[in-house]
Amino acid sequence: MVFEGFLAHLAGDFLIQSEWMASKKTQRWWPAIVHGLTYTLPFLFITQSPWALAVISGTHIVIDRYRLARYVVWLKNWIAPRGWNPPWAKCTATGYPPEKEPGFAIGLLIVADNTMHLVINSVALTCLV
Repeated sequence: MVFEGFLAHLAGDFLIQSEWMASKKTQRWWPAIVHGLTYTLPFLFITQSPWALAVISGTHIVIDRYRLARYVVWLKNWIAPRGWNPPWAKCTATGYPPEKEPGFAIGLLIVADNTMHLVINSVALTCLV
């Protein structure tokens, strides 16, 4: 079921998400909610568990609305010697310091975001069905 969840994630996050959802979901709740609900549609082919679907949809909405992956990225950089952990004020866009090449920082942020979704979805599909 984890592989099917991976495919459902790809379909929901990359094939179904419109440009409007992608560009506005971090600014307003409505695009984030619409994206979270449409993102969850492919998961209906895997499970009809209301708990699993609620966790998948609800966490997706919140993670994307607040772009929570940037906080995870920033916090992981505290696993380092003193001086390697830049202040949050310099890292608000991606979680990475401004010295990181912008395109690379965004790419890494996308990987962190997708990893968060995939881990949560896998737990929901394994434990809540």
